[in-house]
Amino acid sequence: MLAVAFALVAASPARAQGHSAQDARRWEQHSLTRPKPPVIDPGPPLPSAHAPSDAIVLFDGHGLSHWEKADDATPGAAGWKTEDDYTEVAGGAGNIRTKQSFGDLQMHIEWSTPTPPHGESQERGNSGVFLMGMYEIQILDSYENETYADGQAASVFGQYPPLVNASRAPGQWQSFDIVFHRPRFTKSGALARPAFVTVLHNGVLVQDNVELLGPTAHQRRPSYAAHADKLPVTLQDHGFPVRFRNVWIRNLE
Repeated sequence: MLAVAFALVAASPARAQGHSAQDARRWEQHSLTRPKPPVIDPGPPLPSAHAPSDAIVLFDGHGLSHWEKADDATPGAAGWKTEDDYTEVAGGAGNIRTKQSFGDLQMHIEWSTPTPPHGESQERGNSGVFLMGMYEIQILDSYENETYADGQAASVFGQYPPLVNASRAPGQWQSFDIVFHRPRFTKSGALARPAFVTVLHNGVLVQDNVELLGPTAHQRRPSYAAHADKLPVTLQDHGFPVRFRNVWIRNLE
C-alpha cells in the first residue's frame, strides 16, 4: 500500500474561520461577500492509492457493475462511459448511485475536471459526491476560478467553504478522502444527533468534523427529516465531462 502524507490544518483555525454551525447559519447562502479560503499548492498528484483490504471497491476501472441510474422512477444501468481506468459523466445520462447503501463511512474517490476549461464559476467542471444521496461535497474546477465560497471544490455545498483551496489544475487527478457520520433520529423521527463530515482534498484537511445543518441544496437550506440509516452514495451529472477513478468505501457502522 502506498503511504500518503496528509497535510493537516489545525482544528482551532477551522472554528475561527466560521466553521461552526452557528457561524455557518449567519451567512446568507452563496453569499459573494463570504470570505474565500486561501489558495494553497497541495503538491503534485500522487500515484493512485490502493484500497485497504476491508474496503468495498466501487470502481477500479473495470465497469460500473456497482452503480445504477439514480432515478427511482426508471432505475437501470449506469449510463456513464468507461475508458481506460476511469469513468466519465455522459451529459444527459443522469446521476448514478451505488447499488449498496451506506451510513457511517470512510470514502476515497479520485476525480478530474475537463481540460481545457470552459465556463466560469459554477459552470466549470461541476459535479458532486452526495453522501446518502442528500449531503453534497462539491466537485468543481476551482483552479483560478472565482465562485461563491460555499460552492467551490470541497465545500459542503451551501453550508461550509473549505478551509483552504487545495485545487489542482484542470486535467490533473485530485482526491477526496471523506469520513462521514450520518445523522441519528429518535423513534418518533426527531433529530437526535446531526451528521458530521471530515474531508481531505488532495491530502489537505479542508473540512474538520463540521456539523451539517441538514441536507444540502441550491439557494435553500432544508431541515433534517428522518430517513433510513443506510442509503446509496450518488455522483452527480451536472452536464460536464468530469472523470472519476479509484472509488472505495469502508463501512464504519
